[in-house]
Amino acid sequence: DAAMQRILSLLLLAASAQAFAPAGFALQGRVGLKSACRLTPAACSAGRAQMPLGLRMDEERPSPSSGVEPVKAKAKKNPGQEAQVVVIGLSHKTATVDIREKLAVQEHNWQSAGVALTRLPSVKEAAVLSTCNRFEIYFVTDDVRMGVREITEYLSEKRNVPLRELRDSLFMLNKEDAVWHALRVSGGLDSLVIGEGQILSQMKRCYEIATDKGGAAGKVLTRLLNTAVASGKRVRSETGISRGGVSISSAAVELVEKKCLDDLNLDMNQLDICILGAGKMARLLVQHLTPRGVKSITIVNRSPERVEELQQMFPDSPIKLALLDQMMETVAETHCTFACTGAMEPLLYKANVQEHVERPVMLVDISVPRNIDDVSCNELDNVFAYNVDDLKAVVAANQAKRQRLVLEAEELLKEELKNFGSWHQSLGTVPMITKLQGRADKIRREELAKIERKLSGLTPSEREAVERLSKSIVAKLLHGPMTHLRTMDNVDDRTVTVKSLEAMFKL
Repeated sequence: DAAMQRILSLLLLAASAQAFAPAGFALQGRVGLKSACRLTPAACSAGRAQMPLGLRMDEERPSPSSGVEPVKAKAKKNPGQEAQVVVIGLSHKTATVDIREKLAVQEHNWQSAGVALTRLPSVKEAAVLSTCNRFEIYFVTDDVRMGVREITEYLSEKRNVPLRELRDSLFMLNKEDAVWHALRVSGGLDSLVIGEGQILSQMKRCYEIATDKGGAAGKVLTRLLNTAVASGKRVRSETGISRGGVSISSAAVELVEKKCLDDLNLDMNQLDICILGAGKMARLLVQHLTPRGVKSITIVNRSPERVEELQQMFPDSPIKLALLDQMMETVAETHCTFACTGAMEPLLYKANVQEHVERPVMLVDISVPRNIDDVSCNELDNVFAYNVDDLKAVVAANQAKRQRLVLEAEELLKEELKNFGSWHQSLGTVPMITKLQGRADKIRREELAKIERKLSGLTPSEREAVERLSKSIVAKLLHGPMTHLRTMDNVDDRTVTVKSLEAMFKL
């Protein structure tokens, strides 16, 4: 039996080598291979055509001195082509609040919005992130220009925003620039208030919603969003960028502190405060108002439970409850009202403010869509209304102080960018490896079929041994090229190698 297996091994090895030999190679006697093939210049340069570069309306990519090499574009039909990551959207940097609120999507609709986008012909995967300061769509496509066009037209039609107006406000980044943007957003480096922590929670929800059952994230976006969340955590744990009061809510409180004397002729500790809503932003408002010693904080909410939670959380804070039907009465009786609800329409506007408010008031809206019609309210005497865009001047001074921390954070993000890039590039080898394995297994089965009659006298265990032997031979023949493909970082080199393997093995 042992002699029979050794003979079969030699026969199968010779048969497999002959059948699986690359085109242009021939077996010479019992040992050795003599090459009769040379790569032509055309084969070496195949696959080098580049796709046109995507539009770029942002300045967030790493500088040339960063040490991160940009990923070069490739022709769409090249072997090993990976789908491209793209982000399209707008933020406090590119659009005013009146444009942002037109595109805003409530969190409970993020998943359905992403799924709807994947019904567009060019969009393979999609995830939506919508906050008070940004609206972004991360998607995967093989055709960047067509994908951007389809999504832009879709947004224009669904949100009733003229295409020209939309294009003036949108930014678009693809490939490495899109990944870099996602990492900076999650790290709080792209926020209105640098280092604010709420965006990390929002990015985490984006990941959870997009990757949940029924979500529209596939392999690429799942990895990207997971990397973004992990990177955001690293930035906050390994740098000091999140230390101190950094949030939209803290900036809003600071705005009131700076303006209250001019607007109301009162100091901060003389103010009665009203907060519309009892969510996370309200909690942060209470956190920053309490140490400033305001006279009272009345929270207007539909139900008392969340307000009671805040009272327990801040026992030293002068928190009172008012239900929704007491909203206008509370606004009229307090000096400053902060609005931070999930309402899609303004709660305070010229008519109802004019009807109820008789003394000077400050109205500060940190919601998107806006809860306060600040434009019309500012037409009234003694009403001083502000929206989230008015916080920019307040936070500008803080940003200058935090630039050193931004540079520290970006060094960490460059490591994450490189790791994601290596993983994403490796996806380009998967189709070739699959084809190579399929071709090899087909040859193995065909060669076994040719000697079926010679194997008819073997017992089931002996046939199983032959089957294992043939698979082992194929696996060892494939190990070298597959390992080489998986470890290639350079996109152009990998493309040439894939093209060469296709030609040699007739894939």
